[in-house]
Amino acid sequence: MPTYIPIETGVPLRAVASDLLAFVWKTDGIAADFKLPNDPSHVLRVSFDRPCIVRLSDEMAISTEEEDTPIDGLIPNHFAYRLEGARFSRFQSETWKDVFGPATHYQFVTGWGCMDVLSGGSPSFSMVAQAS
Repeated sequence: MPTYIPIETGVPLRAVASDLLAFVWKTDGIAADFKLPNDPSHVLRVSFDRPCIVRLSDEMAISTEEEDTPIDGLIPNHFAYRLEGARFSRFQSETWKDVFGPATHYQFVTGWGCMDVLSGGSPSFSMVAQAS
């Protein structure tokens, strides 16, 4: 059964009012900037410093995806989760997981979409000035 384990980012963010603003592949990892609705001059940057498999989905795709069983641990308006037992991580390449693992599934949810990340690294969160 998919289980959501909430992650605290250290930055107050009402997920339903946020959105993904930028996504960048890096040499070994990724960086994604999310809107901070109460602070238009800054963004919440989520980054990983290890190789990742990433899925970016809009709200429509999320609402039509069916999991095998009910989900536990979702909190209204929460942004960041570590997931266990979800379909996304189960269906990824076992070879990739052997090479870059052990891999953990993370999910970042906004009012407009979702970013799933499978990585052997952990996310880091920082508040940075929004690029103009």
